[in-house]
Amino acid sequence: MKRILLLLSVFTGFLSFSAAEEEKKDSVFIPPYPLTEHSAYQDGEHLVYGLNYGFVTGGKATLTVKDSLLNGTPVHHVVGRGVTIGLADVLYRIRDRYESFICVKSNEPVKAIRSIREGRYRYYNEVEYLRDSAQVISQKSGVHKVQDGILDILSAFYFARNHKFNDKLKDGDVIAFMTYFSDENFPLRIRYRGTEVIKTNFGKIECYKFSPVTEVGRSFKTEDDMQVWVTRDKNRIPVRVRFDLSVGSFTCNLIEFKGLKHPFSSVRR
Repeated sequence: MKRILLLLSVFTGFLSFSAAEEEKKDSVFIPPYPLTEHSAYQDGEHLVYGLNYGFVTGGKATLTVKDSLLNGTPVHHVVGRGVTIGLADVLYRIRDRYESFICVKSNEPVKAIRSIREGRYRYYNEVEYLRDSAQVISQKSGVHKVQDGILDILSAFYFARNHKFNDKLKDGDVIAFMTYFSDENFPLRIRYRGTEVIKTNFGKIECYKFSPVTEVGRSFKTEDDMQVWVTRDKNRIPVRVRFDLSVGSFTCNLIEFKGLKHPFSSVRR
């Protein structure tokens, strides 16, 4: 439960399992990202997800966007929260929060915050991104040199919505990012699995399907034990995430949304 909700709080916190150990050691270089004109989200977007194990709902996650200024720079302030509810909250209380301040012009993070409260465990850190010098300043560990175009783990998802989730992908293509996470460079890989129409509470939805390349040997048996379905419309929002673990399958479903920038046009009645 702890690992699952950690994932949810960053959207798919699925990203925190998506790098294989050998890739971390190889320090994979991923070049700066070409920008496009598409904008998938806006101020006021609010997404709510429920985490289910069978018929039991044990967690809830939200993703919100609010436009603001940070040191004079226009930013999208994106917040991901993950909490336990019901019996799960009694057994192991979780209150996780991730924040990313994303430059409106470049779509790259200016600052990131990670606040973790899981049982008795506490973790808090703030990281500033210095683009001119290709450095980050971690509140916990100081200054670190990073590659150009590096993202934090939450802004990577929003960057992908704008620039990577589209019809140009071919089945089997891998989307790769380099992020700064937990005070280290952290490569992410997401494999595209084509399109699929799935049944949801909102009707049948046409989606892009992805399999984040998970780390075999922790909680997953294969690299494809996670699947993510993202709407095949201009919003490109995740509507379902499924985790196939040794203890069973967990599903995270979109249960509420508002403030979308574009019509929810992927719904098929």
